[in-house]
Amino acid sequence: MTKQISFLCIASYFKGNRFMQGLKNCGAKVYLLTSKKHEDKAWPRESLDDIFFMDSDERNHWDMNNVIKGLAWLMRAEKIDRIVSLDDFDVEKGALLREEFRIAGMGQTTSRYFRDKLAMRLKARSAGIPVPEFTAVFNDQMVNEFATKVPTPWMLKPRGEASATGIKKLYSKEELWHKLNELGEERHLYVLERFIEGEVYHMDSILQDGIVEWVRCSKYLAPPFDVAHGGGIFRSMTEDHNSDDNRELEKLNHQIMQGFNMRYSATHSEALKSNADGKFYFIETSARVGGAHIAEMVEAATGLNLWEEWAKVEYANAMGQIYKTPETRENHAGIIISLVKHTKPDYTRFNEPEVVWKMDDLDHHIGVIVKSAHRDRVKFLLDSYATTIQNEFHAAAPAPD
Repeated sequence: MTKQISFLCIASYFKGNRFMQGLKNCGAKVYLLTSKKHEDKAWPRESLDDIFFMDSDERNHWDMNNVIKGLAWLMRAEKIDRIVSLDDFDVEKGALLREEFRIAGMGQTTSRYFRDKLAMRLKARSAGIPVPEFTAVFNDQMVNEFATKVPTPWMLKPRGEASATGIKKLYSKEELWHKLNELGEERHLYVLERFIEGEVYHMDSILQDGIVEWVRCSKYLAPPFDVAHGGGIFRSMTEDHNSDDNRELEKLNHQIMQGFNMRYSATHSEALKSNADGKFYFIETSARVGGAHIAEMVEAATGLNLWEEWAKVEYANAMGQIYKTPETRENHAGIIISLVKHTKPDYTRFNEPEVVWKMDDLDHHIGVIVKSAHRDRVKFLLDSYATTIQNEFHAAAPAPD
């Protein structure tokens, strides 16, 4: 009789339903640990053997000592074989629990490379991956030497936040030191980096046994920092398979995964193509599916759902089986998302036959995915919809610190 493998999924935010459904379809036992404030969300309860809730503070942080005690109690009756973190902010939680209970998978040291922006830059540089000049901000002399040598502007980035949250663009030494002094005892939680003007791309992939089994490269039509801090409209679209940029991005993604010693997971990595020298530079990577409904965009273009394939990878590794990605399509897709003035926006202006998905579950947001065999058509629709949204729907909110 085949042993049933048990998974504990950690999601401090509401996400990962397709992953948990995928695990259950594979034949696994599936447990979910999430924040109590998400108790009423539409979790896939039919795919869950049990669900546990943690109290959280105003920043959605958990008391990990209580998590350890709770898991220890659960494991008296149920052996947990694998722990999977479904969000960026849960990677450290999963690593801590694996270490505590000696469960296979990514430990705390390796997890830093996929969460800590300073650790990942040091790792990228040591692996020979191009990265913008950067420095830790622990030491005054190091900061002054960087500020003297590296031209402005600079980006001061939180080491542990996701996306563009908390990033500050700085233009002078005076502005830099004012911000560092303002951070006080939290200063060490930041990294300082040269700002490079250019275009930003993302690579979404599936890995097995240290090999990139599948990857799809895409381009943000507006840099995430500009969207988050300039009140812009989020847009991304798949890259041309046969372009030089696509080949360079696939090569870079392979370098990142090899250099970071990623063994098996879904991954989302970002790179910047410099306007000045045309080279690609590493921005960041993560051991998860990309946010902002990128998985739905990728699925529209290829037919492959990153959440479900990640579940299959995790299950195959737990069972000692071989995972292979399915055949995929080679269409193009693009996504547009914006904050809007209306609680429930009217989608009647977004009804072209290429529209395959609409965001109808989040108030004060509008979102559309379009799919076509022709990349130019995707770009045209995204540009047209961006104009419509900007003129008739768009609203902006201050970026979170």
